[in-house]
Amino acid sequence: MIIKNISLGKNKFFIIIFFLIFFFQKNYLNSDDKIYFGNNVDIKILDKLSSKNKLIKLEVGKNFKFKNLNLKVLKCKNSKFDDDPEITSYLQVKDLNNTDNNEVFVFNGWTFSSSPSIQVFDHPVYDLWILRCY
Repeated sequence: MIIKNISLGKNKFFIIIFFLIFFFQKNYLNSDDKIYFGNNVDIKILDKLSSKNKLIKLEVGKNFKFKNLNLKVLKCKNSKFDDDPEITSYLQVKDLNNTDNNEVFVFNGWTFSSSPSIQVFDHPVYDLWILRCY
């Protein structure tokens, strides 16, 4: 009799856990996260030598060659807040002129549109800014 009550209690526990996981997963997937992650990124590149800037549009996951730089955006996300929009993106930049095998990427990390000084893209010729993720 006690064993039947214990197994019945275990079954109820697992059924409750299953429904909770199903409910929260369904609500999480139906939240508007698809709006916040983008497939394209607008980046402004400043050439410090000529003082000219260029707006480029990158597709997430694709390589893009700009002069001697190879750019690749792995992720981009818009903030959920409308008051002060924040755009974050994970960016990899290779300098194609650099033949040093010790340094693969000139920059490999997260960039933030509101404060680019947190993760600094330090290049003698170019500066980058994330403008938009859509």
